[in-house]
Amino acid sequence: MKVISLNLNGIRAAARKGLYDWLPTVDADIVCLQELKAQPDQIEGEPYHPPGYHTYFHAAEKKGYSGVGIYSKQKPDQVQVGLGDGFEDVDSEGRYLQVDFGDLSVVSLYMPSGSSKEERQAFKIDLMDRFESRLQAMVESGRQWIICGDWNIAHKKADIKNWRGNQKNSGFLPEERSWMDWLYGETVSETGLPIKGDAGFVDAFRVHNNEQHQYTWWSNRGQAWANNTGWRIDYHVITRNLRETVISGSEHIYKEQRFSDHAPLVIEYDI
Repeated sequence: MKVISLNLNGIRAAARKGLYDWLPTVDADIVCLQELKAQPDQIEGEPYHPPGYHTYFHAAEKKGYSGVGIYSKQKPDQVQVGLGDGFEDVDSEGRYLQVDFGDLSVVSLYMPSGSSKEERQAFKIDLMDRFESRLQAMVESGRQWIICGDWNIAHKKADIKNWRGNQKNSGFLPEERSWMDWLYGETVSETGLPIKGDAGFVDAFRVHNNEQHQYTWWSNRGQAWANNTGWRIDYHVITRNLRETVISGSEHIYKEQRFSDHAPLVIEYDI
C-alpha cells in the first residue's frame, strides 16, 4: 500500500502547478493532504475529485485557511471528520480527517504553526497537551495507525539544516522536540529535557532511512530551496504494529517537481 502525505499550501495553487497531472503517475493508494485553503464549493469536480479515488475534505470555517483532505482508492468503512468533543476549536480550523479500513486507520493531520504570534504558539502547545490522551488511546486500541501530515515540528538536529539558529523558533523549540521524544519513546534526548514516557509510535521515514539532509519544507524566502535549507516537519507517524510493514527503499521525498513549499512524502507498506 502506497501512502503519500503532502501539505499543499493551497489546493488550487497546487493544481495549477501540476499536482493532478502527477498523481496518476505515482499511483498511490491513499493521499493525505493538508492546508487546502479552500471551501468544498470551491473545489467541486475535477481535478479536485480525481477519477479512481474516493474524496474526503475537512475545510476550516475561515475561508482560505487550513483544511485537510484524503484521496483513497478503496472506500473506507468509516470516515471521521474532526477530533470531536473537547477539540471544537481545533475542528473549526479543519485539522483532522480519519478513514478506517478494517483494523487500519489513516489520518490526515495538520498541526498548527506557532510562528505567526505568541497566541498561536500557545494554541499549538495546548493542542499537543490535549492530543496526548487521544494518541495514547490510539495505541491502546490495538489498531494499526498511520498519521500522515504536517506536524510543524522538526524533531532532531538532523531534521533541520540550520538547527543552531532555530533553537528559539517555533517548530524547533526544546519543549516541542521533547514532545516528539515522547511520541517516539526516545531513550536519549538532544534537548536535555527529561523524556516523560513513551507514546508508542514510530517515525516511519526513519525505519530504514537515516540519511542526512532529508527535508520536506523550505521557506520561500531567499534561496532556501536552491540551497536545501529545509526542515523535515512532514511525517508518517505509525503505531509499532506497523513498523515491520514499512518497505525498505520505498520511503522518499519527491523533489522532481514542486507543487508547494512542501514536498510529497511517499512511503509504501506491506499491508
